[in-house]
Amino acid sequence: MLIAYEVEVEARLKDHCSMSVSEATTRGVNIQVESTHDPGRSMPEQNHWFFLYTVTISNEGNETVRLLNRHWIITDGDGQVQEVQGPGVVGEQPVLEPGQSFKYTSGCPLRTAFGFMRGTYTMVTEGGESFEAQIADFELSEPYAIN
Repeated sequence: MLIAYEVEVEARLKDHCSMSVSEATTRGVNIQVESTHDPGRSMPEQNHWFFLYTVTISNEGNETVRLLNRHWIITDGDGQVQEVQGPGVVGEQPVLEPGQSFKYTSGCPLRTAFGFMRGTYTMVTEGGESFEAQIADFELSEPYAIN
């Protein structure tokens, strides 16, 4: 289960030792993700680790696009896979004109100290053409976790 946070947690991300970054571009839509472990919401003694990830979606193309849906594939350290799909991100379906960006932070609990996420955003152009913007694999990892 993903938990969305509309509150900016940029400072929290910068305070952690371990950060993973991924980036992918599809049809001019660049998606960069930075992830980090959140020890304040993690309870390792109960097999519960919490991770934050900040996504920046930038329209580097020539056409206006709208984010309609998200599809996440989350794999924990034991190889268990969970898929999450739904409309928009953090309750929004942002419209990005050429040169615009949208940034949000969300969270993901895992039952292991490390894992991976990847996915797609379904985008649609003003002309009604839809496409899947790729979200490259990024690591969810507690600092010093052996994976």
